Amino acid sequence: MSAIDAVTPDRGWISARFTVGQPRLRLLCLPHSGGSAAAFNAWRPYVPEGIELAPLELPGRGSRIAEPVPEALEPLLEAVLAGLRCELTMPYALFGHSFGAAVAYELTRRIERDGLRPPTALLVSGARAPHLPLARAPLSDGSDEELIAWLSHNGGLPAALLDFPDFLRDLLRAVRADMALAEGYRIPQPVTVGCPLFAFAGAQDGVSTAAQIEPWAAYTSAAHRMRVLPGGHTFPQTHPGPTLSAVLEELGPFFGTGPRR
Repeated sequence: MSAIDAVTPDRGWISARFTVGQPRLRLLCLPHSGGSAAAFNAWRPYVPEGIELAPLELPGRGSRIAEPVPEALEPLLEAVLAGLRCELTMPYALFGHSFGAAVAYELTRRIERDGLRPPTALLVSGARAPHLPLARAPLSDGSDEELIAWLSHNGGLPAALLDFPDFLRDLLRAVRADMALAEGYRIPQPVTVGCPLFAFAGAQDGVSTAAQIEPWAAYTSAAHRMRVLPGGHTFPQTHPGPTLSAVLEELGPFFGTGPRR
């Protein structure tokens, strides 16, 4: 099966959709390497009225665990774009964390390329700017033991999961595939998008530091701001309230959204 065949655009890409009241803005969320749509479940208690939380489920995890994991970035991007066209009918924003930030940025470029309704804003979190080199040795081709140790050190693998080898095997398969795409992703120089771009860094993030996230400023011709939030690399999961509050504060001027009081 080719990398293109392995990613089918007609699958359901949104999982665990969550809305409070009549939605005025759809927040499309892309998770970290190996992450499923469930990565954003912790945001639900903080979703204010008027926001639709729409996490994406990529192949090879969560409700799509039986599907092959993506082997190449371009077929994945085109399949996601084809699957999301029907979701771009109302005001929306794209949020991506870590590997998800690269996917969100490249999706925005393709949305603009195809003349589709652009996002209100692109929100990137915990990811180095795409023109910067990887600041560590690649991990995707390392042993399971090395990958488990790295994930555990950076908060990406709860110790309890080590007791479930079947689940751990599936998780590592998705993590390894996504990390290979993320580690190999780099563009020669910044290419701007036309929508506002807001970047978020974890104050204790040793994977993607604030210094590596700052250069995202060069990736938009519109408004930009970077915020440093509490937590390490997994701060959207460990600090869901402050993270979603910061996201909504940036989106507020466009749609009157804001953090739940």
